[in-house]
Amino acid sequence: MRVVSIVGNRPQFVKAAPLSRALRARATETLVHTGQHYDPELADLFFDELDIPEPDHALGVGPGSPLAQLAEMLRGLEPILADDPPDAVLVYGDTTTTLAGALVAAKTGVRLAHVEAGLRSFDRSMPEEQNRVTTDHLSDLLFCPTDAAVANLAREGVTEGVHRVGDVMFDAHLLFAQVAATRPGPERWGFAGGEYLLVTVHRAAATDSRAALLDLVAVLEALDAPALFPVHPRTRHRLAAEGLWERVERVPGLTLSPPIGYLDFTRALVEARAVLTDSGGVQKEAFFAGVPCLTLRRETEWVETVDAGFNRLVAMDAAAVRAALSDLTLPQRRPDLYGDGDAAGATADILVGGVR
Repeated sequence: MRVVSIVGNRPQFVKAAPLSRALRARATETLVHTGQHYDPELADLFFDELDIPEPDHALGVGPGSPLAQLAEMLRGLEPILADDPPDAVLVYGDTTTTLAGALVAAKTGVRLAHVEAGLRSFDRSMPEEQNRVTTDHLSDLLFCPTDAAVANLAREGVTEGVHRVGDVMFDAHLLFAQVAATRPGPERWGFAGGEYLLVTVHRAAATDSRAALLDLVAVLEALDAPALFPVHPRTRHRLAAEGLWERVERVPGLTLSPPIGYLDFTRALVEARAVLTDSGGVQKEAFFAGVPCLTLRRETEWVETVDAGFNRLVAMDAAAVRAALSDLTLPQRRPDLYGDGDAAGATADILVGGVR
């Protein structure tokens, strides 16, 4: 059988690393890279260091609004699926790339499989929530990382083709942890282990208005320890466009860097005092590493990390961040939330068996 896997951004590359290996041991995979993340630091580097096969198709969509990117993706994906239909299309997560793959699969009549199905923030204003809900309701096979995700789907009447397999990002963490440990440590940025904070910000809600950017700058200025901030290209562009970049550069103790690869990021994360992020994937990566996470949002789709006491929702609120940083105590026990490290194998088995 043949599966077309569609990826386009950093978290999807990480998830594809273990799952592509598992799929290629059982079936023929055609890999499509939409180009949603088009900077080399956000794309090429990940393919190289995670040993992901070269894409069979690179759409090269590049920058643009989500709707403009979606339109380009639909145009690029249609002939790939319509001219030589595969047995299944595999999409990941909740991005514009996810939605584009889901829509083209549905319109061309190809079976659709969704990795990370069932996640909900219950905020329909979020582009990610719109993408994941639409994709789930178009999917034939829904691969859920947690019991909560299965329950979310059931509440929406989706019960057919639902499988609780665990989290492929946990697979990736186990697969690459030892390699990441060999990378240069935080001293490359002038930090000692355990003394610094790690910051990531990229979502539209945090970057697409001046008010949101001012809140971000206030949070950076409120940090009580040296911090490393690998800056997403869109975040840097928006800060510069609003005349705020120089203010960020003047924040005492803040080290700014371009985006860094998965292995270097993992090494930086495991030695951080805490991570502050608006990323869904980084919330989980912090949990895997046993590092306190302050999520710069009012909601999260990874509610189990909050319930377990490893993640706090502080929003983009300087006072809340300052208060949370004063007490970063974690529970002594870290529960097994995301499976046994073989979500990729279970997903591949079900996908191949379910399509035959």
